[in-house]
Amino acid sequence: MKKIIRLSGLLLFILLACAFSDNSKIKAATPVEKWGRLRVSSTNIVSESGKKVQLKGVSTHGIAWFPQYVNSSCFRSFRKMGANTIRLALYSDPGAGFSTKLYKNVEDGVKYATELGMYVIIDWHILSDGNPKKYQKQALKFFTHFAKKYKKQKNVLYEICNEPNGDVTWKRDIKPYANKVIKCIRKYDKKNIIIVGTPTWSQDVDVAAQSPLKQKNLVYTLHFYAATHTDSIRNKLKTAYASGLPVLVSEFNICDASGNGNIDKGSAKKWMKLLKQYKIGYVAWNVSNKNETSALLRPSCRKTGGFTKKNLSKTGKWITGQWKK
Repeated sequence: MKKIIRLSGLLLFILLACAFSDNSKIKAATPVEKWGRLRVSSTNIVSESGKKVQLKGVSTHGIAWFPQYVNSSCFRSFRKMGANTIRLALYSDPGAGFSTKLYKNVEDGVKYATELGMYVIIDWHILSDGNPKKYQKQALKFFTHFAKKYKKQKNVLYEICNEPNGDVTWKRDIKPYANKVIKCIRKYDKKNIIIVGTPTWSQDVDVAAQSPLKQKNLVYTLHFYAATHTDSIRNKLKTAYASGLPVLVSEFNICDASGNGNIDKGSAKKWMKLLKQYKIGYVAWNVSNKNETSALLRPSCRKTGGFTKKNLSKTGKWITGQWKK
């Protein structure tokens, strides 16, 4: 009888152990499974159920220059570290590598992010061209293509002008451009969020807040590099947020504005505290092994995916360390 009891107890233990093992293999919900299609409510990005969502992720470098990092293994590595968002940066100036042939790289990036249940930002990366009107026709073709293609997907966001700069104003240049591109996107995609750049390399969110666009489901960009952009730019964010402007930090780093120089952890911590307070998302520039401070990978890293902490630069380690806080 005792043997039977012992055997019964052992069998029960085995069954419970197997059940626990099976449950442990159940995959945790991906970001998109958890939050669904994002939308803008008041000053924040929220989930389908209305819960505030803080996007956290990484931006590629220009995919014309570093296409090798647009792959599933790369994106999966950062998701494991806590990222929920990938930004695909396609420079809009032909002199900086723009070509319609790179549409395929963008499509591949969206595919990999979607398979991993991550959000993905399609970024028309204005920089050297300065004024978004310069390549407006190309922008309209670009966003027509992708809005048609991804109108039914829940995880896509459109960033229509990365960093307007130079002799560019909100009312004269960015706002008219944005109205045309938004109309173009909304012809096909009625629901996904559109991200709008602001003057002075997307720092002047306070200026945009004085005369925001009338369309719904928009957020406005603020970009910062912590060693250069300190209290004066943080104050711009505070002003814009207080006025009711929804903001997303679609690009940042903890070095200076050149993408190089020293890391300023003091300023970076102030930024993280403010973004956490406002529940504003942030996306780090950039996934590459380029020999500069802003690169998230060590220059010696020759891998293009399957990254671990040891493959990250000092910048990469600090930024990825913020995601689960």
